[in-house]
Amino acid sequence: MAAAAPCAHSPIALMSREMTLRPGPVPQDLGGRPVLPGQHRLEGDSYVLRASHVAFHYRRGEGLVVERTGAGPDDAEELLLHGSVYAAVASLNGFMPLHASAIAAGGAVVAFTGPSGAGKSTLVAGLARLGFPLFCDDTLVLDIAGPGPVRCLPGHKRMKLWLDAAELVGAPPQGLVSADYPKYYVTATGGDVAEILSLAGLVFLEEGAAQQLVPVTGGEKIARFDDDHYTRALFDQATRHTAAERFALHARIAAQVRMARFVRPLRREDFDDSLRFLAARLLDMVAP
Repeated sequence: MAAAAPCAHSPIALMSREMTLRPGPVPQDLGGRPVLPGQHRLEGDSYVLRASHVAFHYRRGEGLVVERTGAGPDDAEELLLHGSVYAAVASLNGFMPLHASAIAAGGAVVAFTGPSGAGKSTLVAGLARLGFPLFCDDTLVLDIAGPGPVRCLPGHKRMKLWLDAAELVGAPPQGLVSADYPKYYVTATGGDVAEILSLAGLVFLEEGAAQQLVPVTGGEKIARFDDDHYTRALFDQATRHTAAERFALHARIAAQVRMARFVRPLRREDFDDSLRFLAARLLDMVAP
C-alpha cells in the first residue's frame, strides 16, 4: 500500500531522521561505565551498542553514528540496526517499542506477541500469504503521545524466518541473516503498509492442544502488557516512569485495544488450519 511522503514533523519523518547513519567514532563508555563488545547501554538521552565488528552511538536529536571496528557481514549490522538500535531510538523519542510482529486488517493493526520462538514472524508471513499486508516484523513501535488512539509506526519489512518456516509459508529464502543467527530473509507475499495506523488488536501466542482465540479482559489486559523483552527494558530506562505512570499507560492501552490469547498446536501439519481459523476472526478484532 503506497503512502504519501510524510510531513516533516510526523512520527515517521522523525524516526527516519533520527535513524540516519553517519560514520564516526563511538565512545567506549556511557555514563562513566564501559560498553564492551556484546553489550548495549542506554543512559540519559544517549545509547551505545557495541558488537564484535561494529558499534553504534545515538544521542537524541543528533542521529546515529556507526563505527565499523572490524570485518563482519553487512547483514549482521542490519540486524542490530533494525532491532536493538531501532528500539532504543524509538524509546528515547517517546515512542513505545513492543516485541511483536503485525499485519494490517480493516485499516488498523493487529499485532502478535510472545516469547522468542513463539512463531510471530511465521504466523504473520502466513497471514500475508492470505492477503493481510505486513505492517512490521519483530519490533512494533507505538505512538503513545496524547490522549487519543494509540497509533503504530510502520516498521521494518524485511522478514526473518528459519528455513523450515520459510518453506512452510511458501516464501523463498533470500539470504542468510548471519552465520551466528541462521535465519533467512524473506519477503511477505501479501504486500506491506507504510502508513501510520491505529492499534486495534494485540494477540498473545501460546501453544496448546486445540486452536482457540480466547479474549483477554479486565485486569488481565493490564497485567499481560508487561514484557520482559529488551525492547521494554529500553523503554523503561528511557522514560523512567513511576509505577503509577506505568500502570496508567497500560490501562489506557488496555481500554483501547482488543486483546486475546491465540492457543494452537505447533505441529507443521496444523499450520494451515490455524491460519484459516485466525484469518476468519481477525476482522472482528478491528471492528468498531
